[in-house]
Amino acid sequence: MAMKPLGRHVLAEIFGCDFDLLNNMGKVEEIMVNAALEAGAEVRECVFHKFSPQGVSGVVVISESHLAIHTWPELGYAAVDVFTCGERVDPWDACRFVKNEFRAQNMTAKELKRGILLEPAHLDAVNQ
Repeated sequence: MAMKPLGRHVLAEIFGCDFDLLNNMGKVEEIMVNAALEAGAEVRECVFHKFSPQGVSGVVVISESHLAIHTWPELGYAAVDVFTCGERVDPWDACRFVKNEFRAQNMTAKELKRGILLEPAHLDAVNQ
């Protein structure tokens, strides 16, 4: 018998975004921090990096886990993942916020359940 998952991890493919937004490290960080806040998360730390000639990667560490992004401005594309633990924060709220803020034309996303703990009898089957 499986237990309730520890967390929810949404992987989002965000397409048709504004080049200038995706290539602006300050704006990407601002959008990701605000996405965390919009979802009700508690922001702890941020690390963002601007690549040459273009693109931004970054992570927002939240008490409930993290939000991460990597942008390809030349393709109008952002890969976003939002991992939240507990019941209070909805990762979908953060993903929808990011999509809207990047003026995206499309988003596809899927949710993975993380940390589904099994009873010891089931672990032998998993470890083989």
